[in-house]
Amino acid sequence: MKLRPAVLIPATLIPTALATVGLVRTRRTRRTRGTGPQPVRTTSRAARNVEVAALSARVGTATALTRARQVFASAERRISLDEDLQLRTAADVARTLGEMKGALMKIGQMASYLDHGLPEPLRLALTQLQSGAPPMSAELAARTITEELGRPPQDLFLEWDPVPIAAASIGQVHRAITNDGRAVAVKVQYPGVADAIAADLGNADLLFGALGLAFPGLDPDPITAELRTRITEELDYRQEARNQQLFADYYAGHPFIHIPSVLAELSTGRVLTSELVTGSTFAEAVTWDERERDLIGETMFRFVFGSLYRLRAFNGDPHPGNYLFHGDGRVTFLDFGLVRRFSDEEMANFQRMITEMVLNDDLVAFRRAVEDNGLLARGAPVTTAEVGEYFSHFYTFVRRRGRFTWSTDYASATVRQTFNASSPVTRHTTVPASFVLIQRINLGLYALLGQLEATADWRIIAEDIWPWVDRPADTELARREIAWRSRPR
Repeated sequence: MKLRPAVLIPATLIPTALATVGLVRTRRTRRTRGTGPQPVRTTSRAARNVEVAALSARVGTATALTRARQVFASAERRISLDEDLQLRTAADVARTLGEMKGALMKIGQMASYLDHGLPEPLRLALTQLQSGAPPMSAELAARTITEELGRPPQDLFLEWDPVPIAAASIGQVHRAITNDGRAVAVKVQYPGVADAIAADLGNADLLFGALGLAFPGLDPDPITAELRTRITEELDYRQEARNQQLFADYYAGHPFIHIPSVLAELSTGRVLTSELVTGSTFAEAVTWDERERDLIGETMFRFVFGSLYRLRAFNGDPHPGNYLFHGDGRVTFLDFGLVRRFSDEEMANFQRMITEMVLNDDLVAFRRAVEDNGLLARGAPVTTAEVGEYFSHFYTFVRRRGRFTWSTDYASATVRQTFNASSPVTRHTTVPASFVLIQRINLGLYALLGQLEATADWRIIAEDIWPWVDRPADTELARREIAWRSRPR
């Protein structure tokens, strides 16, 4: 299952991707103006290209000036100039992507947790985008709620906090208390973000076309089609409400996985109201003791793959701001805008690949499976051993029984392996639509598990999750989940 990603762009390609998008059209365009403060700085495709081109130019100019100053500087001064350049560049990139929001901000979010090979100042600056993007004004948020629900928030709620508790790429979240006393989180979509997303998606063909130069077998059409469909769905909070309630209903009563319920009567296409949950952040959770981090890792693993193989639905947005932690393995999962449901045929394809690679250790049969699924060109001029060597990396943690500790090195190696242009195999691989979101969350999950340094026998946990194996695992969380599965429905 764990094959090439499509929705994400690896962090090592971020500068190239930004420059490519930004320099396509650089003619100046008047910025979109509204009747009030605009949280999305530019919304047209041309204007957003200009923004990125300007960012690339600023970075280039700053780099050139720094190199010139270093010519006559002492060794100590040269190091100081380099550090100053990194800090200023990182801050500029994070600020620009945060103000632009939309799909480009999502790229910055992914870069912050997917690849620890980034310069540390840049990675830390981009980390702010996980939950601390520049918010819209309180007046603009209130206006959006009034337009959507017919009354201002002060009338709709017993209490309303105008200061957001989180701001991300598409909307921001406010605390409130309903008139019947329920504490809720109200997500309000940024005005103009739909146009900004449309502009960014207009560059998707260009972006993946550029990747196709490095990977000749890559067919960008199913990737861009899936990307447009899923991210367009994410803009409709009614769809997100249905997604979230699907997961909330399925996991009702679960001992350690919690999904906030939706208040449909206070939700529309641009406002989503759900149960308010408080807890510790991911940054706090990574400082907890080894037992707690191992339990968190197993819970996240069970949620991702249990949802895929048992609910047949996949929540495709894994960044760290979408989790709240409560101790003893209990985790609340947030943000269900980017969800994909899978057909019987698609699930059978995933099962076949895992069965041949992991359970049967049959590389000949595995190669037939990836060829039949359209991941590898049929009859590609590569040996079956080379196919096995390339793909086996993505199954390392479940191919053998025994304890495996996730690391940031393994997560970064997985990103590099996915885009390993030197491998003869990648020249003949592509990504069908059903695999597009799969790998985005796989790589995101691996990065988070690596930061947790979570340790477990992931093979026996996977065999408990996979319904066609359904072999109970002997772990603390497995016993609790098996009891939950066995309850009367």
